[in-house]
Amino acid sequence: MTELQGSLIAIGGAIVVGVVSYNKWQEWRAKKSVDKAFSPLEEDVLMGGRPLAERQEPVLGSLQSGADSDGDDHYPQSSAGQTEAFIETVSKPFPLDTFIDCIIPIALEHPLRGEKITAAFHQLRLVGNKHVEVIGETEKGDWEKIAVGGGYHNLQVGVQLANRHGPLSELEYSELVTGLDLLSDDLNATPDLPDMAEIMGLAKRLSQLIHEFDVQLSINVRSKNEPWMLSTLRPALQRQGLELRPDGRFIMADGDGGILFAALMNANPADDTSTLITLLLPVATVAPEREAFKSMSAFAKSLATRLSGVVVDDAGEPLADASLEAIEQQIRSFYEAMEQTGISPGSVRAQRLFA
Repeated sequence: MTELQGSLIAIGGAIVVGVVSYNKWQEWRAKKSVDKAFSPLEEDVLMGGRPLAERQEPVLGSLQSGADSDGDDHYPQSSAGQTEAFIETVSKPFPLDTFIDCIIPIALEHPLRGEKITAAFHQLRLVGNKHVEVIGETEKGDWEKIAVGGGYHNLQVGVQLANRHGPLSELEYSELVTGLDLLSDDLNATPDLPDMAEIMGLAKRLSQLIHEFDVQLSINVRSKNEPWMLSTLRPALQRQGLELRPDGRFIMADGDGGILFAALMNANPADDTSTLITLLLPVATVAPEREAFKSMSAFAKSLATRLSGVVVDDAGEPLADASLEAIEQQIRSFYEAMEQTGISPGSVRAQRLFA
């Protein structure tokens, strides 16, 4: 037997185990010029014995509507355990999102402390590249993320149906089911698993939505003369309001913990200079009222003036004011299309989908 054959057999075995578990339970150089430019509670009687984005250049016509003419066929509907009526009765916001999460109710035989639940789910934080969240029902009937010190009568587990990497797959869902199988005995819990085929259909539809609206617009500032020295350019950009994040990205913050746009130096790690600065706007994750494209355009013009540069598109052609204004109008249409599908630009839902 070759090594390849052995690997294929092992992978096949893992898939079989996942599917079997499912059936059992029913699932991120011009230093001078720059210098001048910028101067349990288990069985506890106190619980009352209660049972339990590709980058897209900003050119006219570049933004496409993300919805069909009827605006209804794109987004997922609630599945097993995802009842809208129930959500409306709780006194606090529901921590999971029935629009983008596969939600699995889990009945508990006895109330449990948050510490025990957290420990049980320690190994089940991800399935593939999809985040797994567990929430609990408090004595008051509210649902919240599991917290140390809290007491919970029932649980719900949510896994995001899709993200920028693609839809939830059968293998990932089977991995979730297998994980729930392993911890159910320890928690005296009984998951109510939704139908896999239904979940896969919802996941594919949500993934298509993400693909349609994952848009980044770019504006470039190109040097007219000598290249800019990076050692001077980076701190100069910070003085103009850009923040340097721990991951090395330069961003313009919105003042509320979010991002208006980012900046790239277009240089390799070994480079000392650059002739191009690219500003990137993740359209879907910024609320319309922020007017991020207008802010990014103004910032680009300011940089061009200070650095003796010119504002250009990705083809190197100058971007006139009239073109920028036309793009702003297209962005407004883009946002309207997003709203029609149930995804508000800049919302928590959008932040999760396009993170």
